[in-house]
Amino acid sequence: MKDLDRIDRQILELLQKDGRITNQALSERVALSPRACLDRVRRLEKTGFISGYMALVEPRRLGGLLTIVVEVSLRDQSQATHARFEQRMRQCPEVIECFLVSGACDYVLRLACRSLDHYREITNGWTDDPALGVERLSSKPELQTVKAFRGYPLE
Repeated sequence: MKDLDRIDRQILELLQKDGRITNQALSERVALSPRACLDRVRRLEKTGFISGYMALVEPRRLGGLLTIVVEVSLRDQSQATHARFEQRMRQCPEVIECFLVSGACDYVLRLACRSLDHYREITNGWTDDPALGVERLSSKPELQTVKAFRGYPLE
């Protein structure tokens, strides 16, 4: 954040709310010329503050996806085990988020599955693979999304 001035933070905040805002509208909202605004956005992209753009899809409109929060504990803490596990999570399209955490478990995941049977197939594949090193899974189905991620605070 120390590399960002007030205008950079405003640009990031506005783009988090609406990634399709035109450069003209963005420049008006931050009180810059369109060219200066575009230069700042490109610099934010180049320096990695903006890593990409995507549409936020409403999961309820996708036909009954079941979302499940899963806590995962590994058998050992070797770098190789963590690397194998993380690679597998990156390759699994149903894993929509994966966090390495500290505490009672090693990872917290969010999965989007068609059904409980689909979830069980996926997780059985993980626990049946000795190279993955999964010791324990603790699953919590999401009953309701109270607040979905919509950007980082930039104040």
